[in-house]
Amino acid sequence: MRELVQQNIVLFSSKTGEFTHDPFVSEHWLVFIVSGFSEIFSPEGGISYPAETLVLVRKNQLVKTVKKTDGEKPFMSISICIDQQTLKKFSAEYDIKADGVYSGEPNIRIENDEFMKAYFNSLMPYFSQPEKLTPILAQIKTAEIIEMLLQKPAMKNFLFDFSEPHKIDLEEYMNRYFSYNVPITQFAQLTGRSISSFKRDFTKTFNATPERWLQKRRLEMAYFLIAQKDRKPSDVYLEVGFENLSHFSTAFKKEFGVNASLL
Repeated sequence: MRELVQQNIVLFSSKTGEFTHDPFVSEHWLVFIVSGFSEIFSPEGGISYPAETLVLVRKNQLVKTVKKTDGEKPFMSISICIDQQTLKKFSAEYDIKADGVYSGEPNIRIENDEFMKAYFNSLMPYFSQPEKLTPILAQIKTAEIIEMLLQKPAMKNFLFDFSEPHKIDLEEYMNRYFSYNVPITQFAQLTGRSISSFKRDFTKTFNATPERWLQKRRLEMAYFLIAQKDRKPSDVYLEVGFENLSHFSTAFKKEFGVNASLL
């Protein structure tokens, strides 16, 4: 596995295996799948992105991303982080502002036209000569892709909406995203709350602390998958939000009084 990170540009390649990402996406990412394929899972379902796909992933969301090789072909991708600091600087320099709050789809397939192909082809040589991708070049290439995306009218609100997440229904959100293994601070941010107001609202809504409720909810889902769907503990612990099998097994035994492997 090889990953080159230079400023906002990430060149990733691996010949074997399957890889997952941190589910919290804090900045916009434009991802080009060079070879292999990627799958993005959300509560609404999963979407597979094959080679040659270009997808723009919006900031401040939870998604489970899996990268896979395709037979003998390695997984390779070029990802551009279009972060808020860069966008605010771009906005000030070129006087570009959003017309309103973005309300469209969080993940958008971008047409891989001849201009996009030329752009990503210009980055391919850096896989073999990463030292050539200097910080200044990375900044220039990031600005270039922002300008290219702005050729599509809907992208202005997508990129330049700097509003913070608004306060949303806590009960609905947590019941949809409880299986995503992210810190409490990120759940607070995603629901439009400070950490103190998140904990206060959470206890009022669920009559439990976030930590206790999340563990219990994840274990209940695991119990259902193992007992009713004949899944193995080793297949479900990551899916329901645990970091390792040992912690999951201990918590499961303590909660239900039986080893998960014996169900």
